[in-house]
Amino acid sequence: MKKTIYLFKNKVILTCLLLILLAVAGSFYLLNSDQNQSRSPKPKPKNKLPEINKIIEKADFLFDHQTDSSYFYYNKAIELCEPKLDYLNKYIYSLISIANLQQNVGDYIGSEETLTKTLPYLKKLKNPKYEINYYTLTAYNYFNTYDNNMALYYHVKALKLAKKPFKRSEILNDIVIIYTSQGKYQKAVDIILPLLSKKIKHDTDARRTINNYSVLLDNLGFCYYKLGNPKALDYLNESLKIKLELKEDFELIGTYTCFASFYEKTNPKLSKMYAKKSYISACKVNSATFKANGLASLIKKTEGNELKKYSLEYIKIIDSLIINRRKAKNQFLTIKYDSKQSKTENLLLKAQKAENELELERQKNRNIISYITIVFILGFIVFLYFYLKSKVTKEKTKAIAESELRISKKLSDELTNDIYQTLTFAENIDLEKDENKEKLLNNLDLIYSRTRNISKENSPIVTDENYSIGLKEMISGFKTQEINIILNGFETISWAKIEKNKKITIYRVLHELLINMQKHSHAALVGILFKNINNEFLVTYTDNGNGVDLENLDTTNGLQNIKNRILGIKGKIDIDSSPEKGFKVFIKFPV
Repeated sequence: MKKTIYLFKNKVILTCLLLILLAVAGSFYLLNSDQNQSRSPKPKPKNKLPEINKIIEKADFLFDHQTDSSYFYYNKAIELCEPKLDYLNKYIYSLISIANLQQNVGDYIGSEETLTKTLPYLKKLKNPKYEINYYTLTAYNYFNTYDNNMALYYHVKALKLAKKPFKRSEILNDIVIIYTSQGKYQKAVDIILPLLSKKIKHDTDARRTINNYSVLLDNLGFCYYKLGNPKALDYLNESLKIKLELKEDFELIGTYTCFASFYEKTNPKLSKMYAKKSYISACKVNSATFKANGLASLIKKTEGNELKKYSLEYIKIIDSLIINRRKAKNQFLTIKYDSKQSKTENLLLKAQKAENELELERQKNRNIISYITIVFILGFIVFLYFYLKSKVTKEKTKAIAESELRISKKLSDELTNDIYQTLTFAENIDLEKDENKEKLLNNLDLIYSRTRNISKENSPIVTDENYSIGLKEMISGFKTQEINIILNGFETISWAKIEKNKKITIYRVLHELLINMQKHSHAALVGILFKNINNEFLVTYTDNGNGVDLENLDTTNGLQNIKNRILGIKGKIDIDSSPEKGFKVFIKFPV
């Protein structure tokens, strides 16, 4: 039954309120009329585009060398674009650049979070290049976290948007890398061969054209090597020749790595030489990741003192890599926090300045009506405060009384009879006998379990990082010598990503199901399966108990309460059961 609260129970209070409202309206009318006369036209908004372009240009310059500084300037550009987003393309470009920086330091979750901020605005731009960049970066976030299927999905989305042949060629090369990592070498070859035959050129950058062509040669050579095609060496040699002429140390890393793999079985000495060349090129460009990869390859190919030397260097680089990435992430967080603080302070200063100016104008027009109005308002606020406070106190007292009554009834209904029978049993039998002792202990254990269940049912549920521990402990509490409970998929769930109210619902629903099982079904085996598929959380509960007749089920049964809880979080529930056939519940809701 819906309860309506009547705040004003007599005409005196209502009359006072109307007088206060009339006084406030009159006061505001007087103040606004004077302000409208003295208010000057608003100045035109300043064109921030030159300043934004200058900041982004500086951020781009620092992108490859000073990650934290680059992040700072991109973030500064974003601040200038907000909140109206008059410079939408600059706003999105800066966000995508930050996501790229985060990806480069291994912060793939942070990168994905930053990219998500661009989604509401991507479709508003006519040029699809930013949307293509979004899909490409998202694909590499998945690729770097070993989810090749999702990476392929987003590369294909980028490919559908790309119109220029060279851009399509670059995206297809990204797809080739995924197929290669999956061992689908023939699929990769089927993509590379048409691209090589067309020799697609970049509109303005000849060097970029040659680089892309050489990467295709590398990939084709590697795939042919894996497929046992003798042409592999020819393509690798052609790629090497191009990169040596261009003096591209960064690109040479991949080519030398392909050669090291090619000669690994047939000529170990030559394989080691190319692995060393790859490592030297990585050192020249000072890439910690590629240096680590090169050392890992050399470690497999060396022995003795040389092995020790490479191993120590590898450990040193890995430690440095981890520390630097952690520092970069922390620096990003610090810059982000400082930026928000600065922004908040600026807004407060602007608000204070505007308020001061407005106060000066009001000072000229304020009169006795304003003071009387303030007194009435303060009096009404005080009255309303104490009235509502009193009402909340009464409602809390009532809720506590109802809760105590409910717990008392549970204790009376479920425990009084058990305790009386246990006391009678203890008085009338010989406790020296082992079977009597065991029966008494079983009765006491049953009383303890029921008491604990009542306590847990009425206690608050922890929803922080310890939620999974509490949930598992609750489920384990129903496990006895007669009842075996099996959990499947519990450890695979990222509980931190599930909303608080949904965690509480899961806990309450499983608790209700297990109580029903313990009281009514007499099951010996219970299975609970947890899954998270395509942003949907699935829970399957099964037991081999007596089952129920769903057609004749009482609507007041605990199952109706379970259904209501699941519907409350926009979920779905299916129950499959019949007498003597066990009991199954399938629950699904969006994460």
